[in-house]
Amino acid sequence: MRHWLIKSEPTAYAFSQLLADGRTAWTGIRNNTARLNLLAMSVGDTCLFYHSNEGKAVVGIAEVVRTAYRDPTAPEADGERWVCVDVRGLQALATPVSLAAFKADPLLAKSELVRQSRLSVAPITTEEFAQVLALGG
Repeated sequence: MRHWLIKSEPTAYAFSQLLADGRTAWTGIRNNTARLNLLAMSVGDTCLFYHSNEGKAVVGIAEVVRTAYRDPTAPEADGERWVCVDVRGLQALATPVSLAAFKADPLLAKSELVRQSRLSVAPITTEEFAQVLALGG
């Protein structure tokens, strides 16, 4: 099993909405590195759900429930290139783990969230995942 960090602006799609919906297609990714990360995801992989722009914090845990397939929101001309996965919400963190907390923590300061802050889908190591869970209660 691998771990990932997925980002969404809470005004576009909040973690609470994922919990209410049960599951969703993680669409709209238009960055090649993020696309490669989507292609590497497997069913059962866990994801840290990060609220970007507003909040700037990991707020919950999700799980991949369907591997990469053609993103239905991609323009027809680009349709074969862009993919999405399906995720389901597992649980909210008791305490959101802020970007400031990532930067202050020696282990998390080396994470992709800090190193490549604009990347919307990024791998997270097992150690980083465990640290976020510890910080998030």
